Amino acid sequence: MAQAGEFLAYGRQDIDADDIAAVVRALQSDFLTTGPEIDAFETEFARWTVAGHAIACSNGTTALHLALEALGVGEGDVCIVPSITFMATANAARYCGAEVQFADVDPDTGLLTAETLEAALERTGDRAKAVLPVHLAGVPCDMESIASIARKAGLKIVEDSCHAIGSLYPDGSMVGACRLGDAATFSFHPVKSLTTGEGGMITTESAELASRMARMRSHGIERDSSRFVREEGAHEPWYHEMPALGWNYRLPDINAALGRAQLARMGEFAARRRALVSAYRKGLAPLAPLVRLPDDPAGSDPCRHLMNVLIDFDAAGISRPSLMHALKARGIGTQVHYIPVHTQPYYVRRYGRMNLPGAQAHYARTLSLPLFTRMDEADVMRVCDELGAALRA
Repeated sequence: MAQAGEFLAYGRQDIDADDIAAVVRALQSDFLTTGPEIDAFETEFARWTVAGHAIACSNGTTALHLALEALGVGEGDVCIVPSITFMATANAARYCGAEVQFADVDPDTGLLTAETLEAALERTGDRAKAVLPVHLAGVPCDMESIASIARKAGLKIVEDSCHAIGSLYPDGSMVGACRLGDAATFSFHPVKSLTTGEGGMITTESAELASRMARMRSHGIERDSSRFVREEGAHEPWYHEMPALGWNYRLPDINAALGRAQLARMGEFAARRRALVSAYRKGLAPLAPLVRLPDDPAGSDPCRHLMNVLIDFDAAGISRPSLMHALKARGIGTQVHYIPVHTQPYYVRRYGRMNLPGAQAHYARTLSLPLFTRMDEADVMRVCDELGAALRA
């Protein structure tokens, strides 16, 4: 529980004595990086998501980059990215030399839909190589309909699941299981549901894709003698090869140790977040229709990373900055997720101005309220009461 009167940030990590002890053990071990904690974290994460393989890396952005590169995305290709996301989703395509086609989103949920994907495909033509559905706030997209369209168009699918560890699809499978996508990426930034300080993970069902990403995260170095180009190198114990360019995207063992300790508590974290969201739904109900939390897609069971509500600022007679300042004065932190990426100066210079009404409508109304596992239902009611008071004032 947060302390009475404590400032409630929009997100905060949850570190306990077991997490600290795990990091201390890693610090006292022989390996601070590329050691046994990495293999163990990957094995345990693959088991948690029920994925075939998991590849740890330095953060969620490098996870996206590795996945796209391993899938062969490059110059001449186009990746379809929803405009409501953190800019890393689009930037990862540019790191590969590919162009970005921004897709519109549902104006309420901010999610990519089958309809907005089809519209983006029509604008892209046969250059489309991949689509990156974003499970915004931890709420899963309708992957059945998105995957159906993507497969017909020959698209690779990389699910940006950086918000969605612990979320379930309507069929009960875990986000990250890659039942419909080629890969899923995760971020372990401190405000996420699970943290390693900084860190990321990619899951996939493809052993070949997993091997390629593991090689690319460490300068592209190959140590498997069966893959060597120079056969005599197999007899030289120091020998290794770099068949393709890679990067230093490794995750240190210290971070992985923290991730393993956090993953052991992930069931507890997910249950707490779901309970807090349920409390928010009750607490926000009296503020409707000025404030509302859209319903989750039918059958899905999100483990929310963000409490991103919709507020009719015009009807409330208050601007978003004014409301955010008023809430901060009352001890309530807020944030906006996200500025539509297609409006960022870099992308406007590259592609010109675009009209994506769903993204603009979502952005105009969204505000993220506090949501972290050290909160309890009394904290939620405090947020709702202060929000109501600030709107009335």
